[in-house]
Amino acid sequence: MHAVRLRELTKYFRVGFWRPRARRAIHRVTLDVAQGEVLGYLGPNGSGKTTTLKLLMQLLFPTSGSAEILGRPAGDIDVRRRVAFLPEHPHFYDNLTAEELLRYFAGLCGCDRHEANRRTSTLLDRVGIGNERRLHLRKYSKGMLQRVGIAQALVNDPEVVFLDEPMSGLDPLGRRDIRQLLLSLRGEGRTLFFSSHILSDAEAICSRVAILSEGRLIASGKLSELGLRVQGWELVVTGITASRAKTLASEANSVTRVADGRYVIELPAHRPPEQVITALVGSGAQIQSLNPHHETLEEFFVEQVTRQREEDERQRVSA
Repeated sequence: MHAVRLRELTKYFRVGFWRPRARRAIHRVTLDVAQGEVLGYLGPNGSGKTTTLKLLMQLLFPTSGSAEILGRPAGDIDVRRRVAFLPEHPHFYDNLTAEELLRYFAGLCGCDRHEANRRTSTLLDRVGIGNERRLHLRKYSKGMLQRVGIAQALVNDPEVVFLDEPMSGLDPLGRRDIRQLLLSLRGEGRTLFFSSHILSDAEAICSRVAILSEGRLIASGKLSELGLRVQGWELVVTGITASRAKTLASEANSVTRVADGRYVIELPAHRPPEQVITALVGSGAQIQSLNPHHETLEEFFVEQVTRQREEDERQRVSA
């Protein structure tokens, strides 16, 4: 059973007053998310990420197509007890403290006072809210509110967690802490479905990604399956002379001396590293490491979105 299944999911909005017209938000999105998986739902602003999450939460209803969560239609009452959602811009009762807010939500989930207190304390510790938990939320920064939002999303001990831009407003330390939290949730076997435009975070957390552009799914799969190209090689060697390093400079992108007899050699992607390694070893050098430079997720993302936009523009012109 999949944790999330989208089949031809489509949403159009009516815009305009005198002559309303249909505006595409998402169009025929089909996607499966396995249980225990972390899916990064990526796309530029306005690509339909938030609309998809709202359709899954039944805050919006589709024009056509279907969505299932844990084998049941999105919106099913039993399923709602097993999922959690954090919107991009959560709004809380700002006259409450973080402790009071989480106890309130725990009570809504059916917890008694003892269990509500236990979950509140544990979750605030997990998201890094310390003594500030007794301050009113109106005194919190945006990043601190985001941490509280993640805590409230977990208060019902969900199986599937939907997060809309969970790193929004966090400083580098906060992003690191939340990344570790999300990885720990994955280790507990929970399914995470989160949208983001911070691609480095998606690359560090996700087991799979799906890329959306202008409402259409243009790529999806494991990072290892997306065909991220090798753009070059980094070779670290010791035991070579300065004259040998000078000779290598004509075959490499760069040759950098880091210590006596120790060099970092940057080879282009089209230059097979095996040939260079064989020649170096034959001359008495020692190979310390060889690392590929892969195309980053950000580079792949930009390439896919740009290609899709160019194709859409060609179709508009030809029409």
